[in-house]
Amino acid sequence: MLNTLRPYLPLLVLWCAVAAIASLVVREMGMKGLKKYPLTMLVLVLSLLSFPAAGVFKISRPYQRRILTLIRREKSAAISPNGCPMFPPDNIWNRRIQDLPADANSPAYISSMGPGDRLHADFGNLGGYEYSVTDGAESNNDMSFDSGDSDRGPYRIPDNAKIEVESDHHVLVMDTGNCLVYELFGASHTGQGRWSAGSGAIFDLRSNKLRPEGATSADAAGTAILPGLARYDEVAAGHISHALRFTTRHTRRAYVWPARHFASSSNDASLPPMGERFRLKAGVDISQFSPQTRVLLTALKEYGMVLSDNGGNWFVSGALDSRWSNKIPAEFASLHGSDFEAVDESGLTIGSDSGQAKQ
Repeated sequence: MLNTLRPYLPLLVLWCAVAAIASLVVREMGMKGLKKYPLTMLVLVLSLLSFPAAGVFKISRPYQRRILTLIRREKSAAISPNGCPMFPPDNIWNRRIQDLPADANSPAYISSMGPGDRLHADFGNLGGYEYSVTDGAESNNDMSFDSGDSDRGPYRIPDNAKIEVESDHHVLVMDTGNCLVYELFGASHTGQGRWSAGSGAIFDLRSNKLRPEGATSADAAGTAILPGLARYDEVAAGHISHALRFTTRHTRRAYVWPARHFASSSNDASLPPMGERFRLKAGVDISQFSPQTRVLLTALKEYGMVLSDNGGNWFVSGALDSRWSNKIPAEFASLHGSDFEAVDESGLTIGSDSGQAKQ
């Protein structure tokens, strides 16, 4: 009890001192005399009220923060640091799924994906996706693609846009002037204003429109990469309001909404299709983790993660940032595939060509 009250003892002592002074003033001047000095009376009253008000405010701050966080989550879509939405508020990526039923095939999927494999933070202060930001002032790029699925443009990618050093050589660019995202796979810069890539796609962050049926993107699932990344600015703000992107080693030759493409030759029904959504089980205790990790794991409970590519089992994607806590990798690794379950979000579909979800 004493430990609970300790932070408020200075306020209590100050209030007692002010109350004692006010008592002496009233005793010496009397109420009739005090009424002749209304300003003095006002100062005494405000002084007596201010300290209890400060104490109530301090006590209520944790609850106030939780309530405001819930309001923000329900009323706004994920917002980029540059003001563009990360898809509309009713987009499936921004839909909370903690109350949806589990997929009937969840046990089989988890078994095939490595129930004992550790959750992996595929990001941090030394690794993760890098993305570039442009205001859209660049002229249209001269683009060359291997895949006929690719959007033809216009692309406005800076010549100095960051190219992923890993084998996929992704290029991710946010155009803040037009709220577009340009994403390339297998990219190379071939000259001033010229790029070549295996495939490319353009996503309008203000639209729910999906890519054409069966079309790939810079990601195997035909979905956008950048909106599904864990970004430090969101974690620092205390909440992530969208699903995250993740990979697994073996997938099925199938995809489910909102994915548009598969990347497998196997028809094994125990393997998950591209676009399958998973969430951290509600009963997993995350209270003892560090603050940054708790924000990330809360998002995995509330918004889950979308299977978007073949890769390491339970690899959660995020942006490279020097401010990420060094505790995240080890804390993620204390969780395993068995702590997750697949989600049935088929009932949220409004149109097969739209990412808009029922609320």
